[in-house]
This record gives sequence, structure tokens and C-alpha cells, in this order.
Amino acid sequence: MDKLEKIFVAGHHGMVGSALVRRLKAEGFKNLLTRDRSQLDLADESAVVKFFAEERPAVVLVAAAKVGGIKANNDFPVEFLLENLRIQNNVIRSAYESGVRKLLFLGSSCIYPKFAPQPIPETALLGGPLEPTNEAYAIAKIAGIKLCQAFFREYGADFISAMPTNLYGPNDNFDLETSHVLAALMRKAHEAKVRKDQKLIVWGTGQPRREFLHVDDLAAACLLLLEKYDSPDIVNVGFGEDISIRELAELICEVVGYDGELAWDTSKPDGTPRKLLDVSKLCALGWQPAISLRDGITRTYQWFRANCV
Repeated sequence: MDKLEKIFVAGHHGMVGSALVRRLKAEGFKNLLTRDRSQLDLADESAVVKFFAEERPAVVLVAAAKVGGIKANNDFPVEFLLENLRIQNNVIRSAYESGVRKLLFLGSSCIYPKFAPQPIPETALLGGPLEPTNEAYAIAKIAGIKLCQAFFREYGADFISAMPTNLYGPNDNFDLETSHVLAALMRKAHEAKVRKDQKLIVWGTGQPRREFLHVDDLAAACLLLLEKYDSPDIVNVGFGEDISIRELAELICEVVGYDGELAWDTSKPDGTPRKLLDVSKLCALGWQPAISLRDGITRTYQWFRANCV
């Protein structure tokens, strides 16, 4: 990649987008395009068309999306489906029409069936029913993948799609109403520690297993894919190991310094029983994660204390 090419990072304020910007800057890329929502509403078709026509970026990274945890996805399926469809349709189509050289669409591991084989290969897509609690978000992301593949098949566009596992790190969402599990547990543990609570209530049974990748590792993988990958077939981005939610909660409590009891609210949903990605395709390109889960959680808690307390 030419370090003077115009690169548009859609969603640069979010956890993923901000990590991409950090990584691009660290690698010496000088010509980054970013826009706040006040400057460019990606759900506004005419505004997106105008932006691409004027700026004509060479490379686009689509990290903009409406995201949330189990509760938010379950409570607001209409919003998750419609807003994500609008954003990605506008960006992907305008990217093609303005002559973008390469586009990377970021999906999610929730695109895979609820009972997919483990670890989940890319070929599992559309192989069975989705997890009901985040079905709307998953369908939107699948539509984005299929749109990129359609542009490749019909027009030869170099539009690729990466499927990250569960992410965490700086600029994560720590709102208990809309956050993902790791960030929610971190806030709960911190607040329980501050209040000196004897008990910390955690959703579900603690038995489901999840894989977690620090967002800076994702950013490194994305740059590698931009440089070395040009297939319309999706590629997984994960850590390669998983952990039970119970083990995750215990690790977070240890890092945070909360020594109370964990209590499990089994009336709340567990979600998918296990979700571990097969990352052999990405590893074959020469990539490996660099940040261990304990180290990543420690760094994230330091960021949380500096920015959210």
C-alpha cells in the first residue's frame, strides 16, 4: 500500500475505527480521511455519495456500525437491522461508484449459525439458524458480506470482508445497557469494588465459551489483509483460543482487584454455547495475535480508569 494514498476509515470514533487509525498512523500512513457523524451521516445516502465524489479515497475500511451486547440486540432488532443496512449499503456502493481501489468490510463472528462446528470455519456461513438474540445484527452483516461479494463477482471490485471475534480494548462501550460481555463485566467489577459489595451478579450460567481479541491485534490483522488478501471469500480474525464466561469473570475480578463472590443469574440468556473461530486462513498469511488476554484486560482496565471513572 502507498502510504500517501487517501484512506477513509468509516467509524473512526468507535473502538475498532480508532484502533485502525492508531495503527495506520503508527505504520506511517499520512493521508487519512475521517468524519464525525456531525460532519457525515453514513445513513444519509446523498451525503455519502457527495463525500465520496468529492474526496475520492483510494482505500476504505468499513468499521462503522450500530453495535451492542445481548440485551441491546435483543431489545432493538429493527434499529440494528435498518441502521446497519443503510450505513453499509451507502458506503459500499459509493466506494465502487467513486473508483475506490480496495475496500475492507468488517463483519462479526455472530454471522455464523448458533450451533456451528467449533472452531468455526468460514465455510459455516449460512449453514444453520442464527442465535436469536442477535439475529437482526447478524443478518445485516451477512448482507454486507454478500454485497461486497456481488461487487466482486459482477464488477471485479477488490472488496474483501473480515469477520472479527469478540473484541475489547480502548474506546470500548462500558454502558451496562448496551455493552458487550467483557466491558460490562469490567464496569460491574470496578463498581462492586468501589462500593465494597460482597456479591457481583453475572448474567447466565457462566458456562458458554467465548474468544476475545484485543482491538489493536485486529487493526494489525486488517492492515495485513489490505496488503496480502484479495479474495471475495470471508476471512476470520480471532485469537485462536477461548475461555468460559466464568473464567473470564474471575480473571477480570482479579485484574480489577475485586474479591467478592460471583453470583450467577440463570434467568438471563447465555447466548450461543460456544464461539471460537478457525483462524488458520489468516495465520497462513503470516499473522499471529500479540496481546495476551490478561495483558489486554490489564491495559483496558487502565484505559477505563483513566477515561470512564
